[in-house]
Amino acid sequence: MPPDNRIAVCPGSYDPVTNGHLDVISRACAMFDHVIVAVVNLPMRKGGTLFTAAERVGFIERATAHLGNVAVEPFSVLTVQFARARGAKAIVRGLRAISDFEYELELNQLNRGQAPDIESVYLMASAKYSFIRSSGVKELATFGGQIDGLVPAEVAQALKERISR
Repeated sequence: MPPDNRIAVCPGSYDPVTNGHLDVISRACAMFDHVIVAVVNLPMRKGGTLFTAAERVGFIERATAHLGNVAVEPFSVLTVQFARARGAKAIVRGLRAISDFEYELELNQLNRGQAPDIESVYLMASAKYSFIRSSGVKELATFGGQIDGLVPAEVAQALKERISR
């Protein structure tokens, strides 16, 4: 990447944002001049979301407020189209396990076919977050499990309130 264009996009549904997501975002901030957390409006592979795009954007904005080079935006187009429109040359994704790798390999090949000029950058999950999945957090919350430490406090409270309805 040329030094004058160190913009990366971190796409995801973030439903909800987890401490694992925040770890990848903060590590990407150390690697890139500007990181855009791209929140999918309507994820295709996961069906509906528990939180609206605006709620998810707000959670991430507040959780990353201490990072000076992060912007958070919703999007409803191909990730590579969003990245190109923002001048990004990299898409940053986190990897937890081999099952993530298989999905990400396929996604990378599709993205490369659409935008060979945009690189995919994969960050291995930190050991303490390698087991955290948004869907797992929602399942724990549904059945009264302990979610503190897995998500920001604001998200834990919102999850408990939303699921109790």
